[in-house]
Amino acid sequence: MKILIVSQYFAPESFIINDLARHLHALGHQVSVLTGKPNYPQGAIYEGYRWSGIQRERYADAIEVIRIPLWPRGKGGGLRLAANYLSFVLSGLLYAPWLLRGKTFDAILVFAISPITQAIPALVLKWLKRAHLAIWIQDLWPESVSATGFIRNPLLLKLIGWMVKGIYAGSDTLLVQSRAFIKAVAHYAREDKIVYYPNSFEDKNATPGDAALVPQSLIDTLDAHFSLVFAGNLGTAQALDTLAGAAERLRHLPDVKLIVVGSGSMQSWLERQKAEKTLDNLLLAGRFPPEAMPAIFSRAEGLLVTLKREEIFACVIPSKIQAYLAAGKPIIAALDGEGAKIVEETGAGLCSPAEDAEALAACIEKLYTMSKTERDVMGRKGRAYFLDHFEMTTQTQRLIDILTIRTRETQK
Repeated sequence: MKILIVSQYFAPESFIINDLARHLHALGHQVSVLTGKPNYPQGAIYEGYRWSGIQRERYADAIEVIRIPLWPRGKGGGLRLAANYLSFVLSGLLYAPWLLRGKTFDAILVFAISPITQAIPALVLKWLKRAHLAIWIQDLWPESVSATGFIRNPLLLKLIGWMVKGIYAGSDTLLVQSRAFIKAVAHYAREDKIVYYPNSFEDKNATPGDAALVPQSLIDTLDAHFSLVFAGNLGTAQALDTLAGAAERLRHLPDVKLIVVGSGSMQSWLERQKAEKTLDNLLLAGRFPPEAMPAIFSRAEGLLVTLKREEIFACVIPSKIQAYLAAGKPIIAALDGEGAKIVEETGAGLCSPAEDAEALAACIEKLYTMSKTERDVMGRKGRAYFLDHFEMTTQTQRLIDILTIRTRETQK
């Protein structure tokens, strides 16, 4: 198939769509990417890029990447984020038809993490190219902007809902990353368009060379203590106060270390909490490239995931769940809904309610008191479930099967 991926975010920004694009190419499909200028999560345009103008490059030496102008998101303030979102839409509408002139596509795939507005240029391209349009929904709009507090005005939320309904109406297939999304998306679209298609993960085992990407001081800490790693974005949705609260309650176990790997809008807040409350058991390691994560995960005794207590987040399967399962390590999850269900039903770890720091601390202490054999069993169960449900090569082929079948259906 000839596939155009439309995504506001793409490598060198770290997202699942990067690996999926490579896997699609490896399976023999022709892939092109329409994206913006990399600036996530720091908010500044990466070195070697500029916010204005068109830039072309090759990803993995094979995939054509076309970058359109994008105003950087900055520190994530409301006006700056709105400008960031709007700039991709306007650039896509203005430049994409010309930049993609003469090219044909069988399918257009929108990687729809926030903002959903990035699908708007794809609607025009669908009409121009007569291609099948699939939107891979990662965040529920308008629910997500309401839950994070980004927008609270009821009228504005209603207007966003109408926009979402229009975007979904113009699509051919709506891929949802969680079964719990189906009901929510069906509120804005025909249910026959909706297909469950979970996030996958590229299986990467740690190699001796991976350790070179990690500071020796961090490796020494991981090896010397009962270390639990939280990896990923440090934003409002991650309920980092729950993590800090658990660290406070675990002072009596000096061997237990909570290591935070990542960056985001709440990083400075977490740094202040660590300093003000003297949380010596909470280590903020910073951000590392994806290639470094296997070396970090392999040295951890367990892996942490937390989310806010919101109905929308109970529907989400955090993408780190797949990475954690693949690592074959016990998962400690402080969240509700779909993500917790996977951890509990597979026996891959221990769960506590979202935003319950005391219960999270209790789970961590329980894992600490378990034998290594018990923890290894949890890790093996999680990895087995990963191989059956989230392994990327298998899931990439499933995506092709979905697009092929549904393209034929819409052409009848």
